[in-house]
Amino acid sequence: MKILLFGKDGQVGWELQRSLSLMGELVALDSDDQKLCGDFTRPEDIIQTIHSVSPDVIVNAAAYTAVDKAESESALAHTINTQAPRILAQESQKIGAWLVHYSTDYVFDGNGVKPWKETDPTTPINVYGSTKLEGEKAVINSGCKHLIFRSSWVYSTHGENFIKTMIRLAQSRDHLSIIDDQIGAPTSAELLADVTAHSICTALRQPQVSGLYHLAAKGETSWYDYANFVLDKVRQSGIKLKVQAENIQPVTTNAFPQTARRPGNSRLNTKKIEHTFDLSLPLWQTGVTRMLAEFLKKDYDQT
Repeated sequence: MKILLFGKDGQVGWELQRSLSLMGELVALDSDDQKLCGDFTRPEDIIQTIHSVSPDVIVNAAAYTAVDKAESESALAHTINTQAPRILAQESQKIGAWLVHYSTDYVFDGNGVKPWKETDPTTPINVYGSTKLEGEKAVINSGCKHLIFRSSWVYSTHGENFIKTMIRLAQSRDHLSIIDDQIGAPTSAELLADVTAHSICTALRQPQVSGLYHLAAKGETSWYDYANFVLDKVRQSGIKLKVQAENIQPVTTNAFPQTARRPGNSRLNTKKIEHTFDLSLPLWQTGVTRMLAEFLKKDYDQT
């Protein structure tokens, strides 16, 4: 089996290189690759790359994820998040390949407190969410065999994310204010990659599983409680932090005005994916603890 991966150097793409390499021949690309094109702003070259590789599975881990910048760079966000998935889907349909594509809880408006189901109405509240939703629809409408995974609050040891930011700030500041009215489930890129590999294996045997799925760790938390969990683990590891626990304050979203609106409710209902692929997803704390153990040993050992 041959797998073509786009976005190899992102958080998810980095982990996918590990999980997918066990399944067959893996061709992994990023936007700056020279021999084959992984740059989604060059659609004709992307098409040529697909036909040159002739993969059995295309995995798209590339995306425009700068949520605030997307408000002023809507054309670029649309090119990468909507037009590129449309091309991948159309070419997948032509060559009979499966397409794996990643999306986001930002396709919802973030109201309420119930975990979102795949069948719930989608009403994104920012450009990023809108372009990701259009990308989903393009994949579905193409008629190609596909797996679309919506996730939330993704992190990994590779790249920048909330965990690393909190540790850095906690080492340099006396006080921290963390948003407490946005709720979701921190989800590791490692989990996404492992479930992707498992799901592809199932899909190749059972093509009827083609569809849209919510994929996130179990449980829920606020950014404030998430930060406290992370910093407690860091203190327990013996690393000194400048900020004291009592000086970490919860605040509302309004305390940090941002260009793009954020959803308050990022909870995702994962019953469909667990049932379809016979999975038992772990609690979010499990993945964060594992990531911290690896990250702190590598970057903060003996500090």
